[in-house]
Amino acid sequence: MIGSRDRRNGLLFISPWIVGFLVFTAYPIFSSLFYSLTRYNVVDPPKFIGLGNYIDLVTTDPVFRTSLLNTLYMVVVGTIVITIATLALALILSNKRIKGLSVFRIIFFVPTLVPLVILCILWVWILQPQTGLINTFLSYLHIKGPGWLADPKLAKPAFIMIFLWVSGGAVIIYLAALQDIPQSLYEVAAIDGANFMHRTFRITIPMISPVILFNVITYVIGIFQSFAESFIITSGGPNQSTLFYSLYLYQNAFQYFKMGLASAMAWILLIIALFLIAMLLGLEKRFGYRQ
Repeated sequence: MIGSRDRRNGLLFISPWIVGFLVFTAYPIFSSLFYSLTRYNVVDPPKFIGLGNYIDLVTTDPVFRTSLLNTLYMVVVGTIVITIATLALALILSNKRIKGLSVFRIIFFVPTLVPLVILCILWVWILQPQTGLINTFLSYLHIKGPGWLADPKLAKPAFIMIFLWVSGGAVIIYLAALQDIPQSLYEVAAIDGANFMHRTFRITIPMISPVILFNVITYVIGIFQSFAESFIITSGGPNQSTLFYSLYLYQNAFQYFKMGLASAMAWILLIIALFLIAMLLGLEKRFGYRQ
C-alpha cells in the first residue's frame, strides 16, 4: 500500500510537469476551443457566435477549401510517392552485395540534419528556372526545364521532391525493420521458386507493414503541420497552389487577426487528422501483419 507521505512526495516530484501541462498544454487547448466559438480579433473582447466560424469556413470561404484540397493532395499523392520511393531505396540499400552501402546511407540521411530555413533557401536555388541545378542538368540533355515554383501545376510536385529529399529518416527506419525479417523465410521462398517480386510482396512488405504504417502516419502529421516550407519558398503561390492548411491558418491568426476563425480551423484540422489516422489504423489492422 502507498502511504499518504509517499503519495505526497510523488505528487511533489511530478508537480513541475503537472503545472507545465496545465499551463502550456491543457489551457491553450481549451482556450482554442472556446475562441473557435467566438469572433475574436485580439483587440476587442471575444464575442460568442456558436458554430458560426465553422459554418463560414465550410460554406462561404473558397480559400479554406483551396488550402484543404492542397493539403489533401500532398497527403494522398505525396504519401504514396514518398512511401514507394523510401521503401524502394531501403530495399536497395539492404542489399549487402553492393559496395559502399554505409556511405550511401549517410548521404541519404544527412539532408535531414539541414536546418529548415537553409533547406528552403537551398531548394529555391535548386528550382530556379534559369540557373537552378535541376534545369541546368536538363539543359545538358537538351530539355528545357520548367518554372517549377512558378507553374501552379508543378508547384506541389516540386514540394513533394523537397519532402522526399528530407525523408532519410524513413529510409533508416525501413532498413532497421528489414534487418528483423527472418532470413529463413527468404530461403524457404527461394526453394519454392519465388522471385524477387514475390518475396517483396509476399514476405517483405507484409512483415514490415507496422513500420510502413508508422512512417505513413508520421508523414501525414508532418504534412498537416507543414508551414515553413510554403511560407518561405512560395508564400502560398503561385495562384494559391501551395497555400497549405497551416499557412492559411497562420494568415487568419496573425495577418488578418481572425483568431476565432483560426481556432476553428485548428479544430477542423484535428478532426480530419484523427479521421485519417483512424482509417489508416483500421486498414493496417485488417490487412497488416500480425505475429
